[in-house]
Order: sequence, then C-alpha cells, then structure tokens
Amino acid sequence: MSSPSPATADSTACLLKLAPFVQGRVRRGIVGSSRYAQRLRDDIRKAAADPLAPPVLISGEPGLEKDNIAALIHFGSRRRTRLLVRFNGALLRPDGSDLFGPASGQGEGSVLDCLGDGSLLIDQVDLVDPELLPALLELARTGKWRGPSESAPVHHFSGRVFFTAEAPVPGFEGLGAQIRVPPLRVRRKDLGEWLRYGVRQRTRKLGWKQPPEVSETVVKRLQTYDFPNNLRELDGLIARALRQCSAQQPAELPEDVFWTGPSHRYQGLRFDLWRWKPMLRDLMRSPRLWNGLLFGLVSWVFVLVNLWLWLGPQDRASNGGLNLFWTWWWPLILLGYPLVGRLWCSFCPFMVWGEIVQRLGRRLGLKPRPWPRGDTDRWGAPVLAAGFAAILLWEDLADLPNTARLSSCLLLLITAGAVVCSLLFEKRFWCRYLCPVGGMNGLFAKLSILELRAQVGTCSGSCSTYACFKGGPAEGEGMATGGCPVGTHPAHLADNRNCVLCLTCAQACPHRSVQLRLRPPAADIQRSMAPPAGETGLILVLAGGVTLTYWSKLLGWLPLAPLSLQSGPLLPRLAFASLALALPAAAFLATRWLAVPLRRQRVLYGLLPLLWALLLARYLPLGMVEAGQLLPVSLTPLAPDLAATLPGWSADPHVITFCQSLVVLVGVVGSWVLQRRLRQADRWRWLLGPLLVLGLGAGGRWLVALP
Repeated sequence: MSSPSPATADSTACLLKLAPFVQGRVRRGIVGSSRYAQRLRDDIRKAAADPLAPPVLISGEPGLEKDNIAALIHFGSRRRTRLLVRFNGALLRPDGSDLFGPASGQGEGSVLDCLGDGSLLIDQVDLVDPELLPALLELARTGKWRGPSESAPVHHFSGRVFFTAEAPVPGFEGLGAQIRVPPLRVRRKDLGEWLRYGVRQRTRKLGWKQPPEVSETVVKRLQTYDFPNNLRELDGLIARALRQCSAQQPAELPEDVFWTGPSHRYQGLRFDLWRWKPMLRDLMRSPRLWNGLLFGLVSWVFVLVNLWLWLGPQDRASNGGLNLFWTWWWPLILLGYPLVGRLWCSFCPFMVWGEIVQRLGRRLGLKPRPWPRGDTDRWGAPVLAAGFAAILLWEDLADLPNTARLSSCLLLLITAGAVVCSLLFEKRFWCRYLCPVGGMNGLFAKLSILELRAQVGTCSGSCSTYACFKGGPAEGEGMATGGCPVGTHPAHLADNRNCVLCLTCAQACPHRSVQLRLRPPAADIQRSMAPPAGETGLILVLAGGVTLTYWSKLLGWLPLAPLSLQSGPLLPRLAFASLALALPAAAFLATRWLAVPLRRQRVLYGLLPLLWALLLARYLPLGMVEAGQLLPVSLTPLAPDLAATLPGWSADPHVITFCQSLVVLVGVVGSWVLQRRLRQADRWRWLLGPLLVLGLGAGGRWLVALP
C-alpha cells in the first residue's frame, strides 16, 4: 500500500496523523449462499467497480460489520493501494476539527488534506453531532470542505467517502450508493456457513490441530434464535463454545456449548426466589443436604422397596411397596410437573445407583467415555419413545399395578439401563437421552412454573472456567463439582427439558449467576421454540397410554376384541393393546395433508396441558381410593389385627369423578391458552385450535371420568 502524496504537508507527519485511524485490511468476505448474501456481494462489486466512485451509505442493524463492507469496497476498487481511514462518528467534535484541522487553522495538514485520494469512512454517522452533519453531507456530495476557521479557504477532497448508519439520517437518503445489510435473522440459511467459517478461523488462531465439525442439529437450533447483535453476537457465541471445549478439542462441537440469550416474550415475567430469600440459596446449595438425601436415604429406600416387592404379598391390597409405587408415586409425580418440573430426576434412585456404580468403576480403573455427541437426540428419542411404549404395553398386558415382582422388575430394568450407561459414559447419559421416565419428566417440565437459569451477561462477561458445565475445583464461593450431570450450561437452556434441578451449577458458580425463578406456566412453549428431534413421538406414545388404559371404550365393540387385556391368548391381547396405543399416532399421521410438519408439532405442544390432565385423571382413582390405605395395607401381612385398627382414607366415587373432570377442565383451559399463543394469524386456524381442544377435552373426559 503506498502512502499519500499531499502537497502541503510532510509525508511522514501525515502518516503519523493518519496511523491511529487506518483500516489496513478486510477482516473477511461475505459468507453464505442465500439470495441475501448474493445480493450483498453484487452490491459490493457494483460499488467497487463504479468509475465515478460515489459516496456510499451502508446501513443496517448493530453488529453487522458494516465497516468491513466499506473495506471490501475500498480494497476491491482501483483505490486499493490508497489508505482507508475510519472515524467513529459518535466521537467526532461538533466543529469537525478531527477531520478539517484545528479551529485556528486553514485546513492544511488536516486529516483530509493528508488523506489525499484515499478513502474516508465515517462509522455510525447517525450518532454524529447535528452541527457537523451539513459539512459531512457537503463533503460527500461535492468533495468540498473548509477548515473550522471562518477565513479558511475551500478545499477539494479527491478521495471517496463511506458512511455507516444504524438509523436513518436526514439528508443522507438519496446520497450516492445505498447498501442495506440484511440482519442475520433474515439470512438464517447462511447461519451454518457462518458458524463453520467462524469455527475454522478461531481454531486456527488457537492452534487446534483441525477444526471441529458443527452438526446440523446445532445449526437448526441456532436458526430459531434472532441474534439481536448479529455477527458480533455470533462471534462471541463461537468464542465461548471453543473456550468450553479447549481442553478436549473434540472432533465435533456438542450442542450444549452453544448458548444464547432467551428470545421469547415472557422472559421478563420472572421472580428470583434466591434474591428474595438469600438464605434459601445457601440452604439449597449445601452438598451435605444433597449427598445425605441421595446416597444416605434414597438409595437404601429404593433397595427396601424392591425387597418389599419381591418378598411381600404380590397384590396391591396387601403390599405396601406396590401401593407406594402405583398409588403414591404416579399421581404425585404428575401433580409435581406444573410446580417443580423435573425435580424428581435430581434424586431419582435409578441414577443414584448409576452414580454409585460409576464411582466404584472409577476406583477400579474404569474410565467412562465422553458422550457420543452430534445426533444423539435423533436416535435416542425414538429409542426412548419405544421404551416407554413397551412399558405401557407390559403394564396393561401383565397387570403390573397388581403384580409386585413384575413392578420390581420394571424398576430394576430402568436401574440396569442407568448403571450400564454410567459405566460406559460419563455423567448421566441415560437420564438425558434414554430414560423413559426422564423423557416424560423433561417433556412435562416445560409446563412448570419453576426454572433454573444463569444470567447470560454475567456468564459471558465474568466467567472463563465454565465450572458449572465442565466441573472443576473450588473458586471463590463456588464449590468443587463434576459439572452438570446432564451436560448442559444453565445459560444455554432454552427450556426445562434438560434441567433436573440438581443445583450442581449453583454450587459451582462463583459469580452468583444462577437463579431459581418463578415464571408463567408453560413459558417454554412458544412459537419460536425448536422442538427437539423425536419428542413428537414421545407425546404420541403418552397419549396412546391414555387410549390404551380405556381401550375397551374405544375398541371393545370390535368382533375379535378380547374380554380383557390381562387374560386370554397373548396375540389377540397384544394386537388390540398395540392398536389402542397407536390410535393417537395414527390420527396425527392422518392430518399430514392439513398442515406442514412444524405447525402440526406446534399443535401437539399446545395440547400438552390437556395430555398432562388426562394422565393425571387416569391415576387419580388409584391415588384417591388406595393411597390413604398405605398404613393398613403395609401392616396387614405382619399384624392383621393391628392393621385393622389403623386409620385409612378413601374418597367417594362422586368426588373422584368431580376431581377428574376438574383436572380435565384445567387441561382444556391450559391448552386453549397455548393454542392461542401458538396459532397462526389467519382466522381459520384461530378457530380450529380452540375447537380441537374442546373436542379432545370432551372426548378425554368421557374416557377417564365417565363410566
């Protein structure tokens, strides 16, 4: 690049004057293959090739690297051997002395005088003092300028002028060439290319052997985010992701290291419980509380319950363990979803024994492997849904609620899955991807009024260790932990699906970034959400669980229908049970011609409150009739006379029917609200959603609450 040749100033002095403002090179080109990227490239080429070199106004939202576009035009033009200097419009003095020379001067030796036929870039011209705007406008239109002194002569600038702006500037509308830079949310098709380009560039600077891959799953999830700060925010996101993986340098970046700010409109309606009661935070973070609860109580209670199921009577009327499992656990866990979400998973006995075995394995020299990242959700979700379908079929065909040992086998099979996955993989791979109960918990946790989140600004600005995600030693008030057991960063969470409320992140965080917050119900379910791969199948399986329970009302009229699913030849029973289980999926597939897949998925998510209500109404009779008999049932095998004197409680059938109807009504109202939130703009879909909810609500009440 050659230096300017000013006629009235020494070349060395000019270079020293211009040096702080010189933009020496282009940071990067225009990445992407969308029509917006192609149009932007064409505009840049046209502006660079224009022989008249008119002034250029480059406008767009913050973070779009508009100054880099000016550099692309300059270094792509015939002036590429000349200097390009950049000034921040917000910092220019009102009298223009930064450009036109000191107030007492005549303009000689000023920046413009030194620049010669180079290019001048005024960044953020919309923030320039209004007193200076007319002079800049005159400079751009005619090339004429004069020093701040009233007696200063008129000078002519032979170079080119670029402006960038984030807002309209009066008088600049028809100035020269106009280039409008589209925001990143409009160019979602380009996001994958930007991500991979940014990863390649940064890993090269960091000295990685080879850049990691970025899966389409990551790209699709990030495409649902609007990126209000555009490329600047995307660069920060990539930098944080690579910092979190700097030690492992994986071949493929996991989805969990890419975390963005929340984008849905209910984000402001939050109440931080720990800020309200700081002592509650200290109590809940206590490792002694969690270790004592998990490894001192839950693990051994689970062993005792299974022994009870194996060694005690086999019917629910005489086995307290069976009563505890079916009449207490199922209704309570369903009741807990809208309140505490996936809290059960934080002290689930299946994974407690998985962690115990994992610790023993480490002591014996077994090192669990890292998770198989990438498309694990894609293949794990169907496996999870199929596992839940198998459990539902087994439950009805083998009458599990009335067979203690088979119920214990179910518990032990799930525990075996947790143990095997804990030996093979680090942390809680089973909980996140394969556990049927965990999948159901994660799905309905989206309805919860409770959430655990970290403040994105604090995490990105103050934290460099990411101990809440990766684990690490104690730092400040942060405790030594192994990191999030399900491998998520609390600032990355888009919903409650992968948060088990174990508070490991709160224990590890030294910056008090993690918050336990109340929020509106079902705040995770928004039009902008990205449904996880395969979760639709789980919703349909759970809905099939309702139709399977009441199969006789739906299919009992068919000629070959068995009298009962618990007795008789296996094949007819299995066929009708499978048919009943598949009814919701068949209905969903039959609607393919009505709407595109994403809209049908939104309809399903809008029906989640109703599905939750129907499942709860299904188990309410067990809880309201038999849960109150736990003490007499438990002592009947040991002391029948004493058991007969113990108090028991059972609800009247009319009360049960009323409660079931009330629960279904709550589900209908919740689904109606969600359908309105997720509905499309046209009136037909606005009417269709509520009508669908009312129809399914009436049918659901007929199934679960009417004889």
